[in-house]
Amino acid sequence: MAVLTCFDEYSDFVKLRRDIHAHPELGYDEHRTSAIVAERLRSWGLEVHTGIAHTGVVGVLRGREGPHTLGLRADLDALPLQEDNHFPHRSQHDGRMHACGHDGHTTMLLAAAWQLSQRRDFAGTVNFIFQPAEEMGKAGAKKMIDEGLFERFPCEAVFALHNFSLGAKAGSFALNHGALMASSNTWRVTLRGRGTHASMPHTGTDPVAATINLAQQLQTLVPRVIDSRERVLLAVTQIQGSDAPNVIPDAAWVGGTVRTFSVEALDVLEAALRRTAEHTALAHGCQAEVSFVRASPPVVNHAFEAQFAAEVMREIVGVQDVNDAFEPVLTAEDFAHMLRAKPGCYAFIGNGDGGHRMPDHGPGACVIHNTSFDFNDAIIPVGASYFVRLVERWLARP
Repeated sequence: MAVLTCFDEYSDFVKLRRDIHAHPELGYDEHRTSAIVAERLRSWGLEVHTGIAHTGVVGVLRGREGPHTLGLRADLDALPLQEDNHFPHRSQHDGRMHACGHDGHTTMLLAAAWQLSQRRDFAGTVNFIFQPAEEMGKAGAKKMIDEGLFERFPCEAVFALHNFSLGAKAGSFALNHGALMASSNTWRVTLRGRGTHASMPHTGTDPVAATINLAQQLQTLVPRVIDSRERVLLAVTQIQGSDAPNVIPDAAWVGGTVRTFSVEALDVLEAALRRTAEHTALAHGCQAEVSFVRASPPVVNHAFEAQFAAEVMREIVGVQDVNDAFEPVLTAEDFAHMLRAKPGCYAFIGNGDGGHRMPDHGPGACVIHNTSFDFNDAIIPVGASYFVRLVERWLARP
């Protein structure tokens, strides 16, 4: 089986994707997008459930009676960016943009739901999960799970795709059989001293000096506490002291991000960061307040499901266009919560190298999280065909 010929590149699904692109909505506010998804699913005869995690939608498609169930997930939300493109389907809303391709993810999954609803040549149940609020640490996946997603809609396994820059050829696939993406965590340490005039530092307790010292120590913390064979990132990206040049403030703070491919490494690094902050504060006569927020855990694929997904991908695009030993990346994705709750596989689908640019594209690179980005419509049939064949093969298992 190759890419299904029923998905014409210039079909209704391209129009749908561009309509969603033109009307981006931020996390937990995807009311228009959710309504479109629900209306389409109902029109194809699916059982539709709305209002899960505010704006999430689940469409249930049942074939003949069978023992197996499967979950397929797409994300709905956009980013708070000002789009630089000027083609007809550019964002109609200032400060909001589909710069990560969730408009395309939603469309690929809808296209698969349409095709499977027309055929229904399978035994078992597939749950199409349209998730809100993946971006900006809002953890829509976790909220859906906390609201009983998998109790209400049983899934033996869950699968998802994300468009990604994988080289010149659009429609290739990349995945691995373990950690694919990193955990996403933010931290901030506030050091409190006693403010005074900058000309009389001896009359106060300087939190700025303590903060600078702490920032320097944190830059070298990882190799002191983490095995050098493991990829871990601690980045210091923010520092704030006084707003005035002649004032030593009462408090200063430093912040940044931590990325790891295992929860164990994350535990070690968080403990070390807290310990370093407290000891540095004590040495300077200050007090430390540490905030460490774990937005999402690492995306860790399950071996059987990853192998199963890779076999399906090879059916669709051929062996040469499937990399099943892809090096992990330090970006993050809240589908990790679903992979902690259920077996499954997350994979990348190649968005090309920008060859699909239109004359009115913006000047920037056509890559995700760039204000000149646009999803490559040519991969809609590829992603949809993968989902269709994944369902057919999964539900046909003994």
